[in-house]
Amino acid sequence: MTRPPHILLVEAPYYTHISAELRRGAERALAAVGATHECIAVPGAFEIPAAIGIAGRASERFDGFVALGCVIRGETSHYDHICAESARGLQDLAVRDGIAIGYGILTVENESQALARASPDGRDKGGEAVRACLAIVDLKRRLAGSGG
Repeated sequence: MTRPPHILLVEAPYYTHISAELRRGAERALAAVGATHECIAVPGAFEIPAAIGIAGRASERFDGFVALGCVIRGETSHYDHICAESARGLQDLAVRDGIAIGYGILTVENESQALARASPDGRDKGGEAVRACLAIVDLKRRLAGSGG
């Protein structure tokens, strides 16, 4: 029998009430399948890819990673840079290093959009990110078991 997946949740609690909802949905999705997890916090969404890269290289105890955070559009182009670079950084890690990453960084226009997407009773983007991560963990395990 395969052990339950062990996942690292990497959370950017810049908007603490929004990230708390994302984490609640993520933890609920993990519990639903019997997966275990650990949580770490980083200052913002831009730091999430670096934290996942460091954790992935420093330890083999994680089967996958889930990025949780929120970027709300402001008055400058800072939003565009943070959204693009955090997504690119995570995709680069996933493709280059072959690691399972669930993308739960909300990129929204305002707080009400963020709350609707973050709530486990709403769009449940934290739970969705976990389910995506677990799908890739499962794929990796199946392919490793098939000798390919």
